[in-house]
Amino acid sequence: MVDGCAVVLRGAADVLPVAALPHLRGAAHVFGVDEQPPAPELLVKLARAESVVLVAASAAEPAAAALVAAGAPVVGLPVGAGLLDAVAVMDRLRSPGGCPWDAEQDHDTLRQYLVEETFELLEAIEDGDRAAMREELGDVLLQVLFHARVAAEHASDAFTVDDVAAELVAKLVGRHPHVFAGGDSKVEDSSTQQLRWEELKQAEKQRESSVDGVALGQPAVALAAKLAQRTKRAGFPVDLLPGWNAASAEGITSARGDDAGTTLFAVAALAKLAGEDPETELRAVSRGFAANVRAAETAARLEGITTLTSDDWRRFWPANVEV
Repeated sequence: MVDGCAVVLRGAADVLPVAALPHLRGAAHVFGVDEQPPAPELLVKLARAESVVLVAASAAEPAAAALVAAGAPVVGLPVGAGLLDAVAVMDRLRSPGGCPWDAEQDHDTLRQYLVEETFELLEAIEDGDRAAMREELGDVLLQVLFHARVAAEHASDAFTVDDVAAELVAKLVGRHPHVFAGGDSKVEDSSTQQLRWEELKQAEKQRESSVDGVALGQPAVALAAKLAQRTKRAGFPVDLLPGWNAASAEGITSARGDDAGTTLFAVAALAKLAGEDPETELRAVSRGFAANVRAAETAARLEGITTLTSDDWRRFWPANVEV
């Protein structure tokens, strides 16, 4: 046995786990930081006589493997430490002496890659391909790290990946008072949590409209669905939705026995065959709908009404809009 010895794994950013401190403080010899370890067999022989700590990038390295085989424990980095390695690699690529292509990029030139990598991740999820999901999640993470590194160089409004992470943590904690603040009487299940999330978000961002914050540049079908979801949470009556009629709810899923996806495909195909662009047409309707929602909410606020009922929505809905 090699009592008092340990193999400590370090990250690419030369970060050591906190759990390694007791081993490092009590070690007679520390190899792998300032001093290279002796040959594996000699290292094990020394470890049988004195406390030895080997700092290594991997437990598979010959010297580390020899110590582990002799009984030395492995002290690894905690979950999430790999993110520090990713940040360090991105910093190296972007810094002088790094990659020329990476150094030339800015937020605008990187936009296409964020979209492409996101769709590749979605495809991997749809296919149930776990290996591809792992890879594509890394590619999406790269885009976050890349944009954060570019942002850190901004002349007047710089922020770092730590600022991004801190804002995310504050948001998650603030939007989950039932978890982090000792409870929330308004949260009983996942449905009430979704309502509470929107309520807290609207108060936090001081939004004036239920459709504020909806990205109008997203694909048209996703945009239409998001607008319908947001307005439903605000009490918007479904019969005011564009193109809605008494048969819509049933017809969209039951026409010819088709499901919603098939129906959407058929509508898109028919529009294209008729010489129209379904993406453009649906986007135009969606943006017009969002504008009408804002107009109704503004008219209601002028009369002191901030939470609209179904009757309020109908009352303030723009008169020139077909329902």
